[in-house]
Amino acid sequence: MTKKALVVWGGMELHTPERGAHVVRQLLEEEGFAVTVTPDYDTLGADDVGANDLIVPVITDGTLAPEKMNNLIAAIRAGTGLAGYHMGLATTFRASVPFRYAASVYWVQHPGNIMTYKVDVTRSDHPIMAGIESFEHTSEQYYLNYDPAVDVLATTTFSGEHHPWRKDVVMPVVFITTHDKGRVFYSSLGHTADELEIPQIRTILKRGLLWAAR
Repeated sequence: MTKKALVVWGGMELHTPERGAHVVRQLLEEEGFAVTVTPDYDTLGADDVGANDLIVPVITDGTLAPEKMNNLIAAIRAGTGLAGYHMGLATTFRASVPFRYAASVYWVQHPGNIMTYKVDVTRSDHPIMAGIESFEHTSEQYYLNYDPAVDVLATTTFSGEHHPWRKDVVMPVVFITTHDKGRVFYSSLGHTADELEIPQIRTILKRGLLWAAR
């Protein structure tokens, strides 16, 4: 059977969410998925949202009514995958405790804003990272609060140049985890849709999407 994915975009235009959502659509359609792309947040809480094999919110902040959030979380717990990059998951539905628990990550800062930093591959044995070597990237270096239950696949180390009190902190860049029966993938890479064209970032995202899908 054809796998189904729901990609919902919105929020801060700086993050080019609509363009990013269509990059996700392209990556999934290349693998035979039937993909719905929409700016309608309520689709995430539709009664049939659990029919999707993967949900990808490309959303900065936003809100979802409690009953709809309950439907979304129930779908994830039953096996629908959840995946996101950069603002997606890390800033999506910031005020929702149930979503924060499922997402396993929360953005808090990017010291220095746009800067060059290193992404260190820590799990080259994992299929998502196979064949990808550590690389330098120029963008926002995300400082995150994250669930200790995650399996970290790549990290970055803060130099302390901008926030000296965080010198040498090692932070996840790519991780996977589960929320009950649902798989969860996150990559902090991809501040704008243009960054999703960088080969390593595009490959990590595509593999992560496929890994998370039911």
